[in-house]
Amino acid sequence: MEKDKKKYTIEDIARELGVSKTTVSRALSGKGRIGRETVERVQAFVAERGYRPNVIARGLAQSRTYNLGLVIPMEDTDVSFFKECMGGICEKASEYNYDVIMAIMKEDRLTQLHRLVANHKVDGIILTRATVESGAVRFLKEQGIPFVVIGPSDDLEVMSIDNPNREASRELTALLLMKGLRRLSLIGGNSRHYVTQSRKQGFLDAHRDRGFHADDALIFMEVEDYRKAMWAVNRILLAESDGIVCMDDNISALVLGCLRERGVEVPDRIRLASLYDSHQMEQNLPPVTSLHFDTKELGRNACMEMLRMLGEELLQEPQRLNYQVILRESTK
Repeated sequence: MEKDKKKYTIEDIARELGVSKTTVSRALSGKGRIGRETVERVQAFVAERGYRPNVIARGLAQSRTYNLGLVIPMEDTDVSFFKECMGGICEKASEYNYDVIMAIMKEDRLTQLHRLVANHKVDGIILTRATVESGAVRFLKEQGIPFVVIGPSDDLEVMSIDNPNREASRELTALLLMKGLRRLSLIGGNSRHYVTQSRKQGFLDAHRDRGFHADDALIFMEVEDYRKAMWAVNRILLAESDGIVCMDDNISALVLGCLRERGVEVPDRIRLASLYDSHQMEQNLPPVTSLHFDTKELGRNACMEMLRMLGEELLQEPQRLNYQVILRESTK
């Protein structure tokens, strides 16, 4: 009788039945992929001891929220990369019966992140961008909260999931050099972002691999609005650059607008390429040569690594992330 009166947790049930906690949770909730025989075993165990599944679920909720936090930079909420990545994260989280709580924050204001942790609202956190000396990364490490960073990181203690940005940037730049371009310009955004550093390094790698020198005077960083883009474009035209490599689709759109305002034809007067593709790149006039990444898969992979850190048994392994060079009219 004493055994029957015991208040079982999901961990207790999993141990006695020789299955995982995830399996017990799915058997009780009726969600997820699980065999009928296993469901019946768990339900019989619960019924035998006079407990109802929802009571056990409430006990579990005291130690686990089954929520994941997703942190997105406030200045980039309209960027296609983050929208596609978020779609992959939410899709994969749902498969494992987790919900996603989104936090939109400025990089230097971590109040919302502090609140998520202090109020125990999430089991783990996915950061969609890391910067040099990132306050968010430092805070989460101090708190001991499981987290994953989407993007490159030079911190060996941080789990990061990233597209092969450096490799892809090197290949696209190499293709432009093979076309005979020798005075390539590079325009990028915030140089504190690791992804910006990776793409710049790939640009430099391609020049070095072929014995060429990338002119520092033709590399422009911190270009984040139309005014700065126009300043960079004017300098590039004065230097008689024969091609412009933009870090992403937004910068590419800014540069195209500046060139159009100056009456400069692409690709007749100057070639243009982007190190990140989006629907916008295909619809521009002219369509822009770009690097295509499966950003939704990147989000799925990041979520799966987060779930693995939380002790979930993955139904499949994360997919290998790759890229494709899309050649369009802007570099013909």
